[in-house]
Amino acid sequence: MSVSTGDEAPAKLTVGRRFNGPPGSANGGYLAGLLARRVGAPAVRVTLRTPPPLETPMEVAPGGDGPLRLLHGDALVAEAEPADAPSTDLRPVSPETAAGAARGFRGQSGHPFAGCFVCGTDRAEGDGLRVLAGPVPGSDGGLVAAPWTPDASMAGDDPRTTGPEAAWAALDCPGGWASDVHERPMVLGRMTAEVVRLPEIGKPHVVMGRLLRTDGRKVFTATALFDHEGARIASAEATWIVIDPKDFGAAG
Repeated sequence: MSVSTGDEAPAKLTVGRRFNGPPGSANGGYLAGLLARRVGAPAVRVTLRTPPPLETPMEVAPGGDGPLRLLHGDALVAEAEPADAPSTDLRPVSPETAAGAARGFRGQSGHPFAGCFVCGTDRAEGDGLRVLAGPVPGSDGGLVAAPWTPDASMAGDDPRTTGPEAAWAALDCPGGWASDVHERPMVLGRMTAEVVRLPEIGKPHVVMGRLLRTDGRKVFTATALFDHEGARIASAEATWIVIDPKDFGAAG
C-alpha cells in the first residue's frame, strides 16, 4: 500500500496487490480503514460503490460538508464520513474456543475468494491475516470466532501496533462468514467501525462475528475485536451484498 500525502492536489491513494479481497480488487475492510484514517473521527462509515482496483492511483477528494470521496477517473469508488459508534453487544469467547471455532471455518470446504488477504485459505501465515472465523460451538452457526495475532508486517506508525486499516480488515470478513459466503457469495457494501485501541503486534486477539438479519440480497452483520485480556478494542456493523460469483471472479 502506498499513500501520497504531499502538498500536491489532489491526494492519491494506491492499494497494493497484497491487500486484495475478490480477485483484482481491494479488500473492502482494508480500504475502508485507509479512508477512515483520512476522516479522523472516532467512528467512521464507509460505503463502497464499485470494486476498488489494486496498484492503481485513486483520487481522494475532501468532502467539505459531505463525505470524503475516493475516485477512479470519473467512477466513485467509495465514500467515508463520521458516524455514530456501532452498538454491538458481542462478548468474547476464550482464545481456546476461538481456535476451535476456526478449525470449523466453512471456507475450508469451498471458498469463493480463496486468495482474500483477510480470510483466504490460499494465503500463508505472514502474507494474509488468515482470520478464519468458524461457528462457535453451541451456537446456531450465526456466531463465529477466530484467533488473530498481528505480525510485524502489519505494523503502523508505531511499530508496536498495527495501523487502523489492519483492525478494519480483521473486522471485515468474519461478518460475512457469520452468514454462509460459500453458499451465497457476497461482498462488503457498507461498514461502520470504531477502533478504540490499535491491535498490538505479536499479541493474541480474538475476532467475533454475528449475523444480525438478512433482507433479500442484503446481509447485516456485527463484528468485534478483543485483545489478549478480553477487552473490546474495536467493533463494526456491516451491510453485505449477495453477488453473482462470475461478476467478481469468485470460484463457483
